[in-house]
Amino acid sequence: MKSKLKKFVIYLMSISYVGVGVTHFTNSEFFLNIMPDYLPWHLELVYLSGAFEILFGLLIVFKNTRKLAGWGLIALLIAVFPANIYLAQSGEAQQALEISKEMAIARLPFQLLFIAIAFWFTRD
Repeated sequence: MKSKLKKFVIYLMSISYVGVGVTHFTNSEFFLNIMPDYLPWHLELVYLSGAFEILFGLLIVFKNTRKLAGWGLIALLIAVFPANIYLAQSGEAQQALEISKEMAIARLPFQLLFIAIAFWFTRD
């Protein structure tokens, strides 16, 4: 049962990361709206984070690269966390994404869940 659950989660997260990664290129404006002002090279960072989401999303599928991908996802999730904090603090960003302040704040703990799942991937 545990291995079936893990396999399901791996494929679900792979599809999710690849899909969101592609969206960084097809709808970069969405992600630009949550970039904190203090970070430079907004568009470049959106593209870079999207590329890594696609890369790690693909690598978690394969057992021999899953551990590396898990650690990569942890690093990526930590690196993009300032954008999530900015969304929770910025009324302008919330308005651009049509999300309430409460919803923006509620999203924050989910990043810890995603980090925990990525850590689970490193345990293969």
